[in-house]
Amino acid sequence: MATLRCGDCGPMAVPYPLSTSPSCGDQSYKVRCSAGMLWFDNLNGSSYEITFISPQTQSLTIRPARFLGSNCITTDFQCGGIRLDDYLPFSISSSNTVLKLNCSDQVIAVSSMNCCSNNVCYKYIRDNAAAEARCNVEPKCCSYTTGGSKTAYGIELGTDSCSAFVSFVYLQDDLPVSHWPKPGVEIEWELPREPIFRSPSDCQNLTNSTCLPDPKSKGLNRGFCNAGFLWDPINGICSCEYSLPFCRCSSFVYHCIFLPR
Repeated sequence: MATLRCGDCGPMAVPYPLSTSPSCGDQSYKVRCSAGMLWFDNLNGSSYEITFISPQTQSLTIRPARFLGSNCITTDFQCGGIRLDDYLPFSISSSNTVLKLNCSDQVIAVSSMNCCSNNVCYKYIRDNAAAEARCNVEPKCCSYTTGGSKTAYGIELGTDSCSAFVSFVYLQDDLPVSHWPKPGVEIEWELPREPIFRSPSDCQNLTNSTCLPDPKSKGLNRGFCNAGFLWDPINGICSCEYSLPFCRCSSFVYHCIFLPR
């Protein structure tokens, strides 16, 4: 059976709709495979290693940037931190606790983040050796949980705000810092529509589909699933609609057989 899924990148599987080349996946969901490692490139030029992917929850986790030398600055500071393209189907999920470090008095005075002296970022600076060595001299920090339009497309850094950040997915901050998960930023994606094809022959890449004009996008053709099949946006296939009455699908030839009443 033909599939739209890209090949693995090193040890990591690349599920649909993620795309590592123009010949696979959905081109709106681009990631980059380099030297056996998978990378998520940002709008501002920064790149982050992808450490985990869950096609079932339509999410991936990236590793935040590391500290720059012995300073309380992360290596993505010059790029302004994370910035996603809000025209693409990716956004920062609501599962992240972000700790911003080495923050200016200006941002603390006006920020909606938690910048109180007892917030969790001070616990992190105190109990994490790398952070304590670099950020204890400038311990002003803030924290927040992602979610909502203001935090959906970026974790910003700058000279007038904060110079470093670290993030944790599903953090239980009442635990000792030594028991926290590895740093990560969870990014989610929207479920894809049926794939775009340039010619009818390209539809051969999607078994049990027919190339037809997209009624929602003038000039585009998509591979729409044939009768008896439904578009499966998680696996990138036209799967059998088992719920249809008097219909049975063969897993060997992958077609639908309509039975008499």
